[in-house]
Formats: sequence, structure tokens, C-alpha cells
Amino acid sequence: MGKRFAKKEYNQSRQPRERRVTATEPALLLPFLFGILNNQSKSSVKAMLKHRQISVNGKVMAQFDLPLSANDVVGISYERGKAEFSHPQLAIVWEDDYLIVVNKREGLLSVASIKEKERTVYNLLSAYVKKTDERNKIFVLHRLDRDTSGLMLFAKNKGTQEAFQSAWTRFVKEQVFVAVTEGCPNKASGLLTFSPAVDERDRLMIVSEYEGENAVARYTLLRSNEHYALLELRSESGRRNQMRAQLKHIGRPIAGDLRYGAETDLGGRLMLHAQKIAFVHPDTGAEMVFEEPMPRMFMDVVKSHPLSK
Repeated sequence: MGKRFAKKEYNQSRQPRERRVTATEPALLLPFLFGILNNQSKSSVKAMLKHRQISVNGKVMAQFDLPLSANDVVGISYERGKAEFSHPQLAIVWEDDYLIVVNKREGLLSVASIKEKERTVYNLLSAYVKKTDERNKIFVLHRLDRDTSGLMLFAKNKGTQEAFQSAWTRFVKEQVFVAVTEGCPNKASGLLTFSPAVDERDRLMIVSEYEGENAVARYTLLRSNEHYALLELRSESGRRNQMRAQLKHIGRPIAGDLRYGAETDLGGRLMLHAQKIAFVHPDTGAEMVFEEPMPRMFMDVVKSHPLSK
């Protein structure tokens, strides 16, 4: 699981409020709840079960006819609980009412394509949030290519999406990637500046020195050998496929990126990983920093040959 750092504490008053009641005799869960929550309508009590706000002995329960024994402790949360989530290609790193951070494996699309509509990060997260409330939605903030792994950020409401999209660089302070490239750049660090434009016929990025906005990425060489280099890449524009096109432009394509000029296919994947994302929380103002270590195979390719000074 990735690391998270918060440079500013959240308001502790926002923590979930919970009431705990100990059963004194055997009973079924729903009638027991009707008895202790007799100031609420039966439909609202049933809704609390549905929204995973009820626990028994510390375990969240949604089964209305669950048998209770004497001394069982029933917890009643007055904030809607989080549904369970498990998927082999996607992990939830952190979430609150505004945002959700996930770690995506390579091979999973961010959003639907012409060929694939269902198996996407967006659809998986949409189904997840609807377990708590059918009205819940997920909103896209940015994308990772299917064969790129690492951290992604999604919004949980339209207002948050609009805030990020209208002022991306004000909210997102850092996006750091690591990549294994074929060959080593001439310099140990550098600034990649040119303008990749999308060819609508095949969705490839075409390098143009004169048209459109300059796309910017800074790279730092971490390790290398005579065949490959491990680079840290800091995206400063967030443009789709920017780094892949830039590295092809300087003659150092990402290993496994056959679409952008690579000649090798190490491990059957694109050797690009979104390792870190830092952003300002739109509600609390806290600076949130998340890190997800690169796959071990990235370092294995170059670890026997440290960077020469």
C-alpha cells in the first residue's frame, strides 16, 4: 500500500460519530434497532443498514435478520460507512467525501474506449460508491494510459471536478513518474520542452516545435547501464501521453512502448509508473501527498549498474 502524508491536520470534529449499545438478550438485529432507535422512522433505520452504518462486535453488518446474542455490541454510526472494495488490478489508497486516490495496475483502462466499455477504473469506482448510495457518482480528473501503473485521483462530486479542471496547477502540486528507457539521455538531468499534438487518425502524439502550447517535463537520471536508464519524470503540464512522445523525440523511448518507437518489451508491459501525486485538498486546504513504490522489475533492469558521476 502506498504512503500518505498530510502537511495539515483535518478538522477532528469531522470524524464519524458512533453510538454503541450492548444487547442484554437474544434478538434479531432489525427489531433490536427499531427498539433502540424508536425516535426514527423504520425506513430510516433500514437505510442505515443498507448504507453500512451498523456494526456488530466491530464488524459492519447489513443483514437485517442477523441473530444477536446477549453481550453483543451493536455500533450505530451517524455517518455513512464505506463499502468494501477488492480488485486484483485496482486498490483504494485513500478517500473522503471529496476525492478518492487509487493505485492502478498496468493493463486496466482509466475510462472507456471504443473497444472496452466495462473493465475500467471509472466503472469499478462507480460501482463501489453506489454500494453506499445509488445516487453517488465518480468524476474523472485525469487519466493514465492502460499500460501505465500507479496513482490516480478522482473526484466524488461535480464541484470538486470543476475546481480541479479549472485550476489544475493550483491544486495539483506534483506528479512524479518513473520510467525505464531504452538507452541513456546525454545529460543526467534536463528539461524536455516541445509541443506534442494529437493525430486524430491514430491517436498518436506528433512532435511539433512550433504549434500549440509547450508541454514540459523535467527528468532526472537515477541509474543506468549500457542498455537502459531509470528516469524520474516530473510532469508540469499533465498532457496525455506527453512524456512518452517527448522521450521518443530525444531518441530514448520508454521500454515496452512499441507504439512510440521502443524496440524491446521488458516483462510484457510499458515501463512507466505514476509514483507520486501531491495536491491541495479543495475543502480543508491540507496538502496531501501520496506515494506508491515503483514495481520491483524497474530497478532490477538497471540495479547492477549505478549511475556514473
